[in-house]
Amino acid sequence: MADISYKAGIIPDKERLEMLYQDVGWSIYCEDLDKLKRAFQNSRDIITAWQGDELVGLVRTVGDGETILYIQDLLVLKEFHRQGIGGSLLRKIVASYPGIRQKVLLTDATSETLKFYRSTDFREAEDLDLVCYVKMT
Repeated sequence: MADISYKAGIIPDKERLEMLYQDVGWSIYCEDLDKLKRAFQNSRDIITAWQGDELVGLVRTVGDGETILYIQDLLVLKEFHRQGIGGSLLRKIVASYPGIRQKVLLTDATSETLKFYRSTDFREAEDLDLVCYVKMT
């Protein structure tokens, strides 16, 4: 695995955020970079992964800090996939909240994401006899 350092509470600059979001194909977030930056400023937690001064991954959460933690974004540059960075970011953020029962995320249902999240002990809602409702606008 590459020499990766992890930093908590660091909000990357807009250029680095845009590069990461574009790389993983989440270009809709880049249509308004000021809005994305504000979203980061209003996040509960942010952990970033760096190789030197290059942003290679991040996880950010929103929530109340008591009963629910919502993992809003977990991104890793494509060239750094399968090096353990995403799993490390996820473990670090989950470990920060051992007393929170509900740790939730919503993501695309690709074979790659399904395999990844299943390997991290996250389960699909239906596997837990739960249902998820989403309204997209």
